[in-house]
Amino acid sequence: MKCKEVMTANPVCCTPDETAARVAKFMKTENVGSVPICESRQSKKLVGIVTDRDLALQVVAAGKDPNTVKVADVMTRDPVTCRPEEDFEHALEMMEMRQIRRLPVVDNNGQLIGIIAQADIAIRAEEPDKTAELVEEVSRPSAVGAR
Repeated sequence: MKCKEVMTANPVCCTPDETAARVAKFMKTENVGSVPICESRQSKKLVGIVTDRDLALQVVAAGKDPNTVKVADVMTRDPVTCRPEEDFEHALEMMEMRQIRRLPVVDNNGQLIGIIAQADIAIRAEEPDKTAELVEEVSRPSAVGAR
């Protein structure tokens, strides 16, 4: 199975200059736990990713104003990605090894074309053992923290 068969295609993205509050509201309306950050909505060139955990720990818990903090200041830059034609098993291994719950899918130009989340794996991979293994691995305590 290839990554393109499991990913959610054409995910929406935000830009680095948007505020943490705006991105958090976007997460709520879109019912997502992470948002890819692209250079612009037109280019869709992936430059980072921000998670609900990033916002909670780096903005709220740090006592910063979510209406003034730019997402560029809290996003993970150069996130781990995969390509649509890559083997899905390889993507799972990367997610487990890096303890990440979401994996952006980019084309050869770095343009965002999809995202693989735990839910995508549970729904589309049709391999309950793989889903359970991923959840277990990314949930292990680590010094870095899960994303």
